[in-house]
Amino acid sequence: MTTSDTVIERETTTRVGMQPPRMFNVVLYNDDSTTVEFVGLVLMTIFHKSFESASALTMQIHEKGRGIAGTYSFEVATQKKEETTLVAKANGCPLRCEVEKA
Repeated sequence: MTTSDTVIERETTTRVGMQPPRMFNVVLYNDDSTTVEFVGLVLMTIFHKSFESASALTMQIHEKGRGIAGTYSFEVATQKKEETTLVAKANGCPLRCEVEKA
């Protein structure tokens, strides 16, 4: 092989742009019928908050009218909202729960 017959191969790399999934907040709203004990229980059982954290968040919801129970991917946030709504209805509570972009 002569120098004019040499073939140069280049290795190319393709980068695939991966972005983290968009996150969503699960928001609980204050109302006049749902007890603070029930809200605290929901925060501990569905959102896995400690007693102290659930108590503080419950007071925030009570005083400010709303509070973020957690931030998750859309699928998880939607599941948490549905679970919260079902538990609230089963216990006769009108607890309002919504999903919004974080």
